[in-house]
Amino acid sequence: MSWEIRGQYMETCNCDFVCPCPLTGLAESTHGTCIFAMAYRVDEGSFDGVKLGGTKFIIVGLTPGNMGEGNWEVGLIVDAGASAPQKEALTAIAGGQAGGPIANLAPLMGKFLGVEERPIEFAGGDSSWSVVVPDLIDQAIEGARGLGGEVLHLDNAGHPAANKLALAHATHSHFNAFGIKYDETSGQNNGHYAPFRWSGA
Repeated sequence: MSWEIRGQYMETCNCDFVCPCPLTGLAESTHGTCIFAMAYRVDEGSFDGVKLGGTKFIIVGLTPGNMGEGNWEVGLIVDAGASAPQKEALTAIAGGQAGGPIANLAPLMGKFLGVEERPIEFAGGDSSWSVVVPDLIDQAIEGARGLGGEVLHLDNAGHPAANKLALAHATHSHFNAFGIKYDETSGQNNGHYAPFRWSGA
């Protein structure tokens, strides 16, 4: 089977801005452990004939040490508005079973925490983005601007979402999903966003 999806990605994590994980090859993090929620809005694409445009999913994770040490605990939130075939396709893609970028992370994943089907609100544009899943996730970011007023980017990042990431501050992050809890409102924590395009065969 072959598949391709593209759309918009955003995330927050517990690292201070700027997150050192992509800068050190996952060898360092701010606090020695990582908590993250990577959200994806699929605008176009299909999986083995199943159209996926308009669906959304979130990968929520905790690493007990630095990310490169493995043993990640990961759960998946899938758009409750998706059809059964769409949910099955999104689970295969986000879990890495269908190949693509997430499959490259499989050796680091130690425990799968399950799948939640919930309504996902993915809003924003330009340099401001937010994602809300009632009772589970509430996060928002604002792009970090340089001296010239343009949003800063990290290129050749090697991130599974995209190789070029916009740098952002997390204006707030509230997680209470799969036993992973995190609350931050200082505006000093890390965020990223980017258009994404994934494929597999």
